[in-house]
Amino acid sequence: MKIIKSINQLNKEVNFKANIGFVPTMGMFHNGHISLIESAKKKCNKTIVSIFINPSQFNKKSDYKKYPRNLSRDIKILKRLKIDFLLLPNKNQIYKKKQSMKLKLNKKDKILCAKYRKGHFEGVLAVINQFLNIIEPKYMFLGEKDFQQLYLIKKFIKKKFKTKIISCKTIRDMKMVALSSRNNLLNNKDLILSSKIAKLLIKFKKKLIKNFNKINQIKKIKDEINKFKNIDVEYLEIRNKFNFSKKINKHNFKIFVAYYNRNVRLIDNY
Repeated sequence: MKIIKSINQLNKEVNFKANIGFVPTMGMFHNGHISLIESAKKKCNKTIVSIFINPSQFNKKSDYKKYPRNLSRDIKILKRLKIDFLLLPNKNQIYKKKQSMKLKLNKKDKILCAKYRKGHFEGVLAVINQFLNIIEPKYMFLGEKDFQQLYLIKKFIKKKFKTKIISCKTIRDMKMVALSSRNNLLNNKDLILSSKIAKLLIKFKKKLIKNFNKINQIKKIKDEINKFKNIDVEYLEIRNKFNFSKKINKHNFKIFVAYYNRNVRLIDNY
């Protein structure tokens, strides 16, 4: 595995004509990241993993500063996985071009996380835009836990890049909690609450598949979740998983949730 810290070094080391699989990350790897990397290795001749904690997608500087980091651990994991290249760029290299910061969402896309985290997805799209301009991979691998992000990135790159998106299923722990780097900020009691929320929403989804008329129970479910200690639901909505509209039926729906567990913001979908 070669560790690359500059764009010039990347241009010297990488044969961009190769079948490249790219996995963009913010580090603090868990089994979800590992599944993305393993998928990239299976499908591609060369695998590039980036670790870049993108400041432009954080609404608060305090959130950026407290985001969990452990680079030495991440490097050990990547060496074990035998990837080809680890890209560790700095902020100045990624945001050389000021116009990359001016990406805007359509009005109809400003829902769910985009509604509550103003500027977040613009920051995500800006960094993806820069990475794809630099690397031009054949495939990029993204997880379905960040389903709205996945949808917006697919939509954004469709007309601009030749890169194909490979989406990978959400990986959950034994208690059904979706794996997230932010879980490292939770204690055992917090994780138990997140497990209860996940199981409650999985159960609700199964009910809807059997009888979609029970969709009006969503407010009751939200109230039930808010009764848990230190839990504050930001949103709980059901939307069309293909276009995020509210035109839904039992075949196309997906449940989206964002909540604070103590002071840690978590998202999931079912």
